[in-house]
Amino acid sequence: MNIVSWLTRRAEQSPNAPALFVGRACVSDYAEFDRRARVIAGWMISVGTKSGDRVAIFMENAPEYLYVQYAAWYAGTVIVPINAKLHPKEAAWIIENSEAALTFTNASKDDLLIGAGVVGQVVDVGDKRGNLFDDAKPVTTHVHRKPTDLAWLFYTSGTTGQPKGVMITHRMLVSMSLNYISDVDVVSDADSALYAAPLSHGAGLYNMVHVLKGAQHIFPAVPGFDPADVLELTEYFGAVHMFAAPTMVKRLTRQAIEAAQIGKGLRTIVYAGGPMYQADIIEAVDHFGDIFVQIYGQGECPMGITALSRFDVSDRTHPNWQARLGSVGRVQSSVEVQIKGADGLCDRDQVGEIIVRGDTVMPGYWRNEAASAQTIIDGWLMTGDMGSIDADGYVTLVDRSKDVIISGGSNIYPREVEEVLLTHETISEVSVVGRAHPEWGDEVVAFVVPIAGSSIDMEALDTHCLSQIARFKRPKEYIVLSELPKNNYGKVLKTELRKLL
Repeated sequence: MNIVSWLTRRAEQSPNAPALFVGRACVSDYAEFDRRARVIAGWMISVGTKSGDRVAIFMENAPEYLYVQYAAWYAGTVIVPINAKLHPKEAAWIIENSEAALTFTNASKDDLLIGAGVVGQVVDVGDKRGNLFDDAKPVTTHVHRKPTDLAWLFYTSGTTGQPKGVMITHRMLVSMSLNYISDVDVVSDADSALYAAPLSHGAGLYNMVHVLKGAQHIFPAVPGFDPADVLELTEYFGAVHMFAAPTMVKRLTRQAIEAAQIGKGLRTIVYAGGPMYQADIIEAVDHFGDIFVQIYGQGECPMGITALSRFDVSDRTHPNWQARLGSVGRVQSSVEVQIKGADGLCDRDQVGEIIVRGDTVMPGYWRNEAASAQTIIDGWLMTGDMGSIDADGYVTLVDRSKDVIISGGSNIYPREVEEVLLTHETISEVSVVGRAHPEWGDEVVAFVVPIAGSSIDMEALDTHCLSQIARFKRPKEYIVLSELPKNNYGKVLKTELRKLL
């Protein structure tokens, strides 16, 4: 199955339904959305693009992004979405590694890519779409693809080295999309998806289910993530769904509180992509209400491992509500999850590595057999995440296995320490890492960002930690930063923090 058939069907069923918006302005209905995708696909085939070729997309969020994405699938090719915030040299590495036949850009990135040594044709859709595509002959149907054929090459963020290309098949995208409906949220043609996060990542992975259901797709006219603009658009459109990283949720909550707005029109925010600290999500729910759903996934199992329902995120009546809120929810429908210890599978509530198998799990990494063999074992994805499953089926993510600090033979999970520090009134952000120690093996170091106007009292932080966690988990040093280093998806780069040590 070629997932582009979802657009074909939607254009047949409701051709005049509004599809793509920039700000409040509708720029195409579903018939026009489909027509433009078919025209670009025809142009791609006319210049020699073949089924199975890779097509890179290095673009800011815009309607043209979706035109190109679906055009690539109409032509039977594999999309390679690249975060538009990457340096051209970083993008060039991904384009070369994927052996992309074409690279689509906007915002005049073509000259930058060519300067970075990109091989292959670079097409600026912003400047050239009028005279480059309009004379092309649109395709009449899509190229047949098997469920196991590649649809998307997702390059990992590369925080520990060069990124790897996760091979995502058409079956994986279908499985992930249907899991959204069964485990995350319902979608109808009365809803709108707002793209405030990069389409190269989680926000883009959820566009397909919204096409399937005929929802509207909103691209903010204000570049980047502007919380005030998002709140204005959600109030205007109503019934808005959006994907957001935890840092985006925190900024949106601050904006709404300061502007005395209640988030009218926001129906669902799905959050993932980094740790959501309890203090932040409690504040967000207290202000916005039960609009939040958490999912846990990886590029290797996109958006598809577990989900924490809006009820569980907002419930404060269950005796274990805090533990459940600190979890990442229950296993999604199309996968199995186990916890693996050194001597086999773990019992309930025991911490080990989270492993996953099912239709949403990747077949492997692009042309990297060694990494694939280490990550997929007997059909199970070794996530590298440490966690546990309780008697009610809630999965709690403790930390990345590589981030666990072992001090004096005891495991210390940085997130536990971070959660405690974030409840202190002077702390805005925190990240905890281990530092080599000649006697204990590792010791705990906390990088802290103070709230504006606050000063850091080290003794007060010590006292705060000792009131809630064991002494051996207490940071041995607090290092104050004006901001934490993050990658383009908002994840804290602990590798950079370790370099500072």
